[in-house]
Amino acid sequence: MSGLARALRRAAAPGRVPAPRRGGGGAGARPWGWGLALGLALGVRAAPAGGESESGREEKPPLPRGFGAAVERSRDLVRRIKVLSGGTAGGCRCWRGLGYADVENRVVCKPETIMRIASISKCLTMMAVAKLWEEGKLDLDAPVQKYVPEFPEKVYEGEKVTITTRLLVSHLSGIRHYEKDITKVKEEKEKANRALKLTKSHQDKEQKEKEGKGMEKTDCVKQKKEHDGETKSRNSKPGRKDKEFEQEEYYLKEKFESVIESLKIFKNDPLFFKPGSQFLYSTYGFTLLSAVVERASGQKFTDYMLKMFRDLDMLSTVLDDNEAMIYNRARCYVYNKKGRLVNAPYVDNSYKWAGGGFLSSVGDLLKFGNALLYSYQAGQFKNRNDQLLPGYLKPGTVAMMWTPVPKTEVSWDRDGKYAMAWAVVEKNQQYGCCRQQRHYASHTGGAVGASSVLLILPEELDPEALGTWPVAPPRGVIVTIICNMQSVSLNSTALKIAREFDKEKWAQYTD
Repeated sequence: MSGLARALRRAAAPGRVPAPRRGGGGAGARPWGWGLALGLALGVRAAPAGGESESGREEKPPLPRGFGAAVERSRDLVRRIKVLSGGTAGGCRCWRGLGYADVENRVVCKPETIMRIASISKCLTMMAVAKLWEEGKLDLDAPVQKYVPEFPEKVYEGEKVTITTRLLVSHLSGIRHYEKDITKVKEEKEKANRALKLTKSHQDKEQKEKEGKGMEKTDCVKQKKEHDGETKSRNSKPGRKDKEFEQEEYYLKEKFESVIESLKIFKNDPLFFKPGSQFLYSTYGFTLLSAVVERASGQKFTDYMLKMFRDLDMLSTVLDDNEAMIYNRARCYVYNKKGRLVNAPYVDNSYKWAGGGFLSSVGDLLKFGNALLYSYQAGQFKNRNDQLLPGYLKPGTVAMMWTPVPKTEVSWDRDGKYAMAWAVVEKNQQYGCCRQQRHYASHTGGAVGASSVLLILPEELDPEALGTWPVAPPRGVIVTIICNMQSVSLNSTALKIAREFDKEKWAQYTD
């Protein structure tokens, strides 16, 4: 069994992904749909669609019905990467649809299926912010009132304070999330801090044990179990989102005609802390950000974003508009208190386009990831005969977006810090022949009846050492998974997949 197959099988184990329940489409199957996309810049030609058998005849495997099929497909993808050889510089794109986009009508999920991408919408909005900043139309450090005078100036503990776009994109503004009670928010942060201290304490004791100075082995095991339980609680995406789903505002049904109008939900509420002093993940902060983009661009926010999607060739990425006819749109599902699969409740996401209101397909998110990775790497490679086109953004802009910001945190990846609308893990290796932490950027999403992840693992290459090897960007691995089921933790699975493909890719260089 390949490492990728094992990773996916572990991800499907109880406790990681919701187990199948009665009334959900058959025993042993997860009826709701998955979209899985992997982008690999390998400098090789991709195999023909559908693949070929050793006899040369084209194979057309049946459409998968459950997560077990994903294991088999992924095993085949690993085999296909191994046998790829030679060719011109190019990309290998693999994507699959798994399960059902519509359980009731047995509509199979396809690569073209469109689903809620939830908070990955923040990454899309950040692309717009970065473009406007490059064009000199948006000052990241100006008070937001420069663009949105409708948002009142704020006072914290009697002191006038300033909220800027830079603070908004890193969740340092002090603007609340869905929870209105500041006391509850502080209690949650205190629990998280205690868990963090426990983690540090365990690491110190474990290191002392290795040096022969630490505690007894049995005590270490006990401490590790306690630490693992705390860490799982602190970093579990479903747990955080489950609390989110308890908030009344998560289920708003009101249709807002403009992003300015949607500010009324929170604009008069007090700040939870002094801007810049603490981190508090806030989708409402991105609602304010959408108003900034609207005024800086001189266009309606939704119009500006749709134009950007067209420029990026993301033609399947649209607003989560309930009234619009959107072909290939999946239905959304949750499990009720009795453990039965039911349709997700009706919501209108017009109040949070920027922070969680877009629909997309895995193919489009793959294009988005490639555009970012290309922009990031374009400055690192020699422009041979001026044939290398510029990226959508400048390399330095993406580097700025992917630079961890002090005082931030990431609930879904304990190795990461929040940057500018992205979670970022920095390259780090403390000991030889030990754990190597690669640099990557990711974002997860949780919405009513949907879960998502987008992860970009840039390739680490020395262009001079490659000689004549084609090195045109983008180079790395991009993984995106979206599914029409609520509270599914996807980041760790995406990272495992990225690492498996990255490992196979490096095997090509050493063969």
